Amino acid sequence: MTRVSVELVPRSRSGLRAELAEVAAHLRGVDTINVPDLTRYSLRSWAGCGFARPGFAAIPHLRAVDFNPREPLPFLPLLAQHGIEEVLVITGDAPADMSARVYDVDAVDLIRRLGREAPHLRVYAGLDPYRQSFVRERDYLERKMDAGACGFFTQPFFDLRVADTWADLLPEGTPVWWGATSILTEASFNYWRARNHAVFPRTFAPTLDSNRAFAAELLQFARQRGQHAYFMPVKVNVLDYLGGLLAGHQAPPTQALPRQNAV
Repeated sequence: MTRVSVELVPRSRSGLRAELAEVAAHLRGVDTINVPDLTRYSLRSWAGCGFARPGFAAIPHLRAVDFNPREPLPFLPLLAQHGIEEVLVITGDAPADMSARVYDVDAVDLIRRLGREAPHLRVYAGLDPYRQSFVRERDYLERKMDAGACGFFTQPFFDLRVADTWADLLPEGTPVWWGATSILTEASFNYWRARNHAVFPRTFAPTLDSNRAFAAELLQFARQRGQHAYFMPVKVNVLDYLGGLLAGHQAPPTQALPRQNAV
């Protein structure tokens, strides 16, 4: 059965609680919350996921570079306290604050360590369709699966033809959370193209209507494959972005973006 997650940024405790309340009241099709771990905020992802329990399943993002390989993993007690049994492991970028301590640990290392120290956890890894060639990213995914990852969270897609290609490259039956995000300004659009090398259809427009239409299309894409979807609202209220699309588990109304050549 398809699961649906909303990614909520833990900017503050009060803000996170307010967004969780909105999702619970108005987006009845959402059963999971995933929380990124952003070093500029004091609330860590696993603590933020604690706020989501027990109303939602919760998946914290874990940055491998933050954890000393010679010390106990600090998040395990809180995960156990709140009954959190799924995590997403990424390597993590170097923090903007160069005084922050990081370690020579990547996602594969942490996935393997969790398999030893917390074998009850379902560990997802990241899939980035833009950072390198298909072959290199596929090989990297295989290394993560060999280390113990059970499935993947993708970077946001903007063209389902690219997502469909990746769906064919992954082993059959692999759990995948297909991602979408909101892009509502030309600056954000240019950032995703120039910095992340994201692929957009020619007709993409940074408007709320276009973003909502693609969110509905991506959810249908995931449901057709018996996989999962997550949505990352950026610079938009979560209800403005997703209201009416995730009201229940029935197929949502879709207004598919025209399929044309990618940029």
